[in-house]
Amino acid sequence: MGSYGMLARRIVETEMPVMVQIQQLIRGAKNVMSLAQGVVYWQPPKQALDKIKELVEEPSISRYGADEGLPELREALIRKLRQENNLHRSSVMVTAGANQAFVNLVLTLCDAGDSVVMFAPYYFNAYMSFQMTGVTSILVGPGNPKTLYPDADWLERTLLETKPVPKLVTVVNPGNPSGTYIPEPLLKRISDLCKNAGCWLVVDNTYEYFMYDGLKHCCLEGNHVVNIFSFSKAYGMMGWRVGYIAYPTEVEGLATQLLKVQDNIPICASIISQRLAFHSLEVGPEWVLEQVKHLVKNREIVVEALSPLGEGTACGSPGHLRISFGGLIEGDCRAAAERLKRGLEELVKDGMVQ
Repeated sequence: MGSYGMLARRIVETEMPVMVQIQQLIRGAKNVMSLAQGVVYWQPPKQALDKIKELVEEPSISRYGADEGLPELREALIRKLRQENNLHRSSVMVTAGANQAFVNLVLTLCDAGDSVVMFAPYYFNAYMSFQMTGVTSILVGPGNPKTLYPDADWLERTLLETKPVPKLVTVVNPGNPSGTYIPEPLLKRISDLCKNAGCWLVVDNTYEYFMYDGLKHCCLEGNHVVNIFSFSKAYGMMGWRVGYIAYPTEVEGLATQLLKVQDNIPICASIISQRLAFHSLEVGPEWVLEQVKHLVKNREIVVEALSPLGEGTACGSPGHLRISFGGLIEGDCRAAAERLKRGLEELVKDGMVQ
């Protein structure tokens, strides 16, 4: 039973997550400054942390909660969806992070052998979720070479020509890894194409607050649209693992099928993490936006550091390099960017990069 050949082919053929490879690379190294993973440097709101310190010994923290999430958190999230995202016909399931939310949806909406659609540059964990669940026909559409917007014309042709019709289309907005915001008219066109073709649209809104240059995030809803959100980046709760699915209330049976998957993966998200999420919501989006404002300088620093480089390749998109700038305070980001620039200059000088 120890033979490699006894392992499931679907998991063996799933790509290794690049962030795990980075973690292995830097483990044990000294004085490392990482620009790899899309994380933030801040902690959750102090007011929220102070409140949960008092809850550690409360018996309910150590028990299972409702599979779909604590009632008070779900109620708060429904208010948030209505007030901030203009989503009025959506129900909520709380998950152990947005990645688990996506896996829940793939298991609920897709069968092995179905075809699905993503766009380059794609989020590698989403691609892996399809691979490891037996979704072998992953159609990767192009992004606009200059804007990295998903190519809606390509999508229209693909949905018309592919038989059977792809089961699901997914986009990340703003993009991971691109950071590019999909304008509302384009997102609406993508949604309409999916509706007319009879396929699901899954939108990952993990970076909803990370908007720059005066842009404003938007969401869409419909009986074919499912939205994913996360507390990880906005509220600095990466290790607490809380995300949530906003799914169409009117789709009969969807909630029941989601619960089957939920009960077999986490049963419920960590109770103390959900309580932290609840109290973080009390602090409000203004707190998040204030943190995000401090990343503008980091963004400028990293862009300048990349000036020696022509092109690279990342996440299925030739001609691009993925660099994250949210995980370090400004001073550390500047030091890391200087190292990056020196390294790139050496590579260019030695002819290893053009």
